[in-house]
Amino acid sequence: MSSTLKVTRRVPKVLVGGIELRRGRFDIEIDGATVASLGHKETVETTVETGKHTLRIRKGRYSSQTRSFEVTDGGTVEFRCNGARIWPTYVLSLIKPDVAIALQEE
Repeated sequence: MSSTLKVTRRVPKVLVGGIELRRGRFDIEIDGATVASLGHKETVETTVETGKHTLRIRKGRYSSQTRSFEVTDGGTVEFRCNGARIWPTYVLSLIKPDVAIALQEE
């Protein structure tokens, strides 16, 4: 059976007025394969097989850290992502590209 993965790109308005320093479309990778792209303030829903998977959000060489998730039959798993919001994180991402995009399970 299949289930749903929902990824939303938004910045909490409490932090820096909701501004992202890393812009453009982000690619959504499930188990190492790109399945969709995501623009600012967009939500993408995609079908995944029941079981364990990995998720990473990428823009060129910059990415989020890889997150593992498990989805049950007919279930939905939701994540939220955003580009770097503060300058120190942006600068750090030049050296450590997997901190450029924040990814949290909701």
